Amino acid sequence: MKTLLLRLVGPMQSWGIDSRFVMRETGLEPSKSGVVGLLCAALGKPKKDEEAEHPDYPPLSRLAGLRLGVRVDRPGVLQADYHTAGGAHLPEETTKGSWQLYGVLKAAAEPRRFDEPPRKGDLKTELSTRFYLADAAFLVGLQAMDAEDEFWLGRIQNRLKKPRWPIYLGRKSFVPSEPVWFRDPDLEQWSLLPLEKALSLHPRLVKDASPLRLVLDANPDDPVQSAEAIARKDVPTSFEQRQFTTRYVVSKFLERSLGS
Repeated sequence: MKTLLLRLVGPMQSWGIDSRFVMRETGLEPSKSGVVGLLCAALGKPKKDEEAEHPDYPPLSRLAGLRLGVRVDRPGVLQADYHTAGGAHLPEETTKGSWQLYGVLKAAAEPRRFDEPPRKGDLKTELSTRFYLADAAFLVGLQAMDAEDEFWLGRIQNRLKKPRWPIYLGRKSFVPSEPVWFRDPDLEQWSLLPLEKALSLHPRLVKDASPLRLVLDANPDDPVQSAEAIARKDVPTSFEQRQFTTRYVVSKFLERSLGS
């Protein structure tokens, strides 16, 4: 089946799976929900009517059904940001003797004057710790499972070159430092290979001494992979409702080093 390769390289990436609220963790490689979300942004697929048929994008279940593989070309360095959002300076703390709000307004909020009295909740400052991978590089493969998948992979490749909405590496502020897509002539020789073979043979994206690690959706027809697979709950069934289901993945290191 046809395989599409993507290049996820950037100064900051974050691929959380189940963290919410004040502690936002990241996985060590791109999650399936993160990659599918990137595809949805490129295609311009909205969160509403996620299973609806549309000429510009497939149902969410079809994107989530693509077999995913990730090769870790450079693992990056785990870092954490300390975030604050919301709050206000008290009148006695300001030179003007009036309230000064520095909270982040919602997109739908009405414009506020900085000297008007705070409303309920304005004084509360939300604190959070957000982890990310610095300077990581990943080669991602998506394998079609049928002829219709192959059609949509071609559409995705074209849309990645000119995405409908901005694409990002796990968070909207984490932009790629290189194009996510490969040029068609460079992609052609890998597209006809099975997922694992394409990821194993493609040249390394960056110079790095770390061993290459593969993380693949387990092949249910392979008894060895089925026995070694571990569960990972990152397959989106609804981005709007934040609902996810489980897939099974296998991980291994490549024995040989690939030149960049």
